[in-house]
Amino acid sequence: MKPRELAEHMCRTLRQAGHQAYFVGGCVRDLLLAREPADYDVATDASPVRVQELFPQSLAVGAQFGVVIVFDENAEVEVATFRSDVGYSDGRHPDGVIYAKSPEEDVQRRDFTINGLLLDPDKGQVLDFVGGRADLAAKTIRAIGEPARRFEEDKLRMMRAVRFAARFDYTIEPKTFAAIGERAARIHQVSTERLRDECTKVLTEGAARRGFELLDKTLLLEHVLPEIARMKGVEQPPQFHPEGDVWIHTRLMLEQLPAGCSATLGWGVLLHDVGKPPTFKPPCGPQGRIRFDGHVQVGTRMAEQICERLHFSNEDKAQIAALVEHHLRFKDVFQMRVSTLKRFVRLPSFEEHLELHRLDCLASHRNLDAYLFVRRFLEETPPEQVRPPRVLTGDDLMELGFPPGPLYKEILVAVENSQLEGGIRDRAQALEFVKKAFSSRISRARI
Repeated sequence: MKPRELAEHMCRTLRQAGHQAYFVGGCVRDLLLAREPADYDVATDASPVRVQELFPQSLAVGAQFGVVIVFDENAEVEVATFRSDVGYSDGRHPDGVIYAKSPEEDVQRRDFTINGLLLDPDKGQVLDFVGGRADLAAKTIRAIGEPARRFEEDKLRMMRAVRFAARFDYTIEPKTFAAIGERAARIHQVSTERLRDECTKVLTEGAARRGFELLDKTLLLEHVLPEIARMKGVEQPPQFHPEGDVWIHTRLMLEQLPAGCSATLGWGVLLHDVGKPPTFKPPCGPQGRIRFDGHVQVGTRMAEQICERLHFSNEDKAQIAALVEHHLRFKDVFQMRVSTLKRFVRLPSFEEHLELHRLDCLASHRNLDAYLFVRRFLEETPPEQVRPPRVLTGDDLMELGFPPGPLYKEILVAVENSQLEGGIRDRAQALEFVKKAFSSRISRARI
């Protein structure tokens, strides 16, 4: 089944067993906005035990909160028992739950009115106990009930308010907005992984610029990513950055990130100039200009530290740091040796490096010559010339009489460089090259 088919089947099964059952939350919101929901949630008055009796192919992932996941081969749907939550000591999870009998009681514990709608999939009837349809029409993000209470219950909701406002291009209702600003410093009660994931969604849902502007306006940015907040007001040399300061430049790049872009590209764009604020030097002398000496090296270390703080995977951390480390190398591509250029374009996920450079140019001087040069090089150069097959190994060098050690790497790199430059095409040429270039370093006279 597809997710919607499974959710509809679940609602029918629950109702035939004498229970109430509705689609609830984001899937209802998205259906009313004529968007395809990413997933489906069901709310019911059936207890978790009863849900698992009706759906043996299920897993109680949050039984203490009344949550069960029902699945088949192709889909899974989360089903939650109507409930009221009792206290949130950790600012994230309820201390306990009281099962409720009506959907009206259940939606009062949810975050925003646009996520508090229910749908009877058989009748197509929408149940709205919180004014969610009116707020959808008004394009408004509004906390259900008292905003302060909603955010005290779950601090992550402050980030979610920003993300929904950015994704849908909605405004945050004034009381809801004010409540976020008053509690922004408490966002640290949320786990770093959840903060990372919310920021990643802001970066990859197609409205990254507005999302980060809202994070700034709600005062969340300085607590979640203080390194980004410090970009504000850091001037840049106008001959290279006529658009303005580092914060303006970064926002212009974020604005160009499309929905569905990779998380590593999004974070690479966000962090590529993170080393500029701590390396800023004002103009010195009549011919001087603003300088950021060493900002790439400083920024790479900062990106690694931010990724470690937010518990990125080692793979993602390496790629994000590489995007920061190499983002200025494009200015040198016209002067690079062919072997150096080929090694450059062999960087893992090089398409992300290329795209970051394109966005960087469009958000500043708008000169795409280096981008077009590299694109043309990739189109015109066969892959086997960019990554030629290895023609010699360490065993070959041992047969030639070279002592094992660091010299092997030096020789093999020299051989590959010659391959990349077009000087070596086969094993015989490689052996001849090594004999001529390194004969004086052979330990035994075996050539």
